[in-house]
Amino acid sequence: MRTISPPAPERLLAMLCFSTFLGFLTVGLPLPVISLYVHEQLGFGSVLVGTAVGIQFLSTLLTRGYAGRIADTQGPRPAMINGLWLCALSGLLYIATDWLPLSAEGRLGVMIIGRLILGYGQSLLVAGMLGWGIGTVGGARSGKVMAWTGMAIYGAMALGAPLGLWLYRQVDLALVGLLVGLLPALGVLLVRNIPTVPVTAGERRSFIRVLGSIWQPGMGLALQGVGFAAIGAFISLHFVHEGWAGAGLALTCFGLSFALVRVFFGHLPDKLGGPRVAVVALMVEAAGLFVLYLAPSAPWALAGAAITGLGSSLIFPSLGLVVVSRVEPQMRATALGGYAAFQDVAYGLTGPLAGLMVGAYGYASAFLLGAIAALIALVIALQLSWVYGKRTATC
Repeated sequence: MRTISPPAPERLLAMLCFSTFLGFLTVGLPLPVISLYVHEQLGFGSVLVGTAVGIQFLSTLLTRGYAGRIADTQGPRPAMINGLWLCALSGLLYIATDWLPLSAEGRLGVMIIGRLILGYGQSLLVAGMLGWGIGTVGGARSGKVMAWTGMAIYGAMALGAPLGLWLYRQVDLALVGLLVGLLPALGVLLVRNIPTVPVTAGERRSFIRVLGSIWQPGMGLALQGVGFAAIGAFISLHFVHEGWAGAGLALTCFGLSFALVRVFFGHLPDKLGGPRVAVVALMVEAAGLFVLYLAPSAPWALAGAAITGLGSSLIFPSLGLVVVSRVEPQMRATALGGYAAFQDVAYGLTGPLAGLMVGAYGYASAFLLGAIAALIALVIALQLSWVYGKRTATC
């Protein structure tokens, strides 16, 4: 009798990542649309535009620890699946935003509720994906799981941004919301038969104590995230203001270059050491943001976005290896959730703060802010690299 062997762990990881890709299309599809809808259709200024974009990341920030705790104590499978369903629910609220006979303020309120729900769904999705993925392929390949997860996330940004913008221009926000509602359901179907992983027993530290162990790489990640948040919130409006074509392509250039680095160089953090790779990556990211800030034309701006993607690609897994090394296995999802929360701080605050700068100095100033933040993160990465070098030398 022929024996059917179970799927290889890498194949299961690929299926989990594709489901994550579908889930994060709910972030990528509306990302360039939200700012245009709030500004053009609802008539609000740059501060509320930045708030509508950034409120999702604030929601994710506030729920990271809780989502990580669910993944560690109840298992990553329910965390990921529930996260996908919440992402789908946000799409229904985008439809309601477009269709309900409300005032501009009322529509903005409905949209913000949807953004808050999406933020919590994203939190559960990432915590579940990382816990499920690492549990499937083993802790020794944590860097690979983080790299593949990042490819799924930013690949969704690269595809979702221009697609969402095109759909919005051709029809309306409701069609974008419909896709946001349907795609996560496909993700649930994809992972429904993947074996769950057991919950690891052991003493569990409080979330505050975990943050105390990982704050340094977390701060580096937060500062690195300012650049992407600025691009996500204001690149479309920057292109429109300058009269340039290809607004949706900027996030595509960012996402494609990000994904290519993950594909061809994703092994480098495990091989060379995470902090060392982060040093080079942050230099490249800062250079890309300066190019975007100084860009005299659309091709230069697209090149700046692509260079920023090249630099941003390996920072999460590089500094994430420091996080994994500082916590026990039963706290892994909580720690990685807390680590990602630092990035959410950047995403949540960059929108409204950069909005104030944009109002005073123009859209390009948001990218200058991101470049300066990346250089500060570089100082943190250099310190972590020096400590890593000392430890390696004594081994």
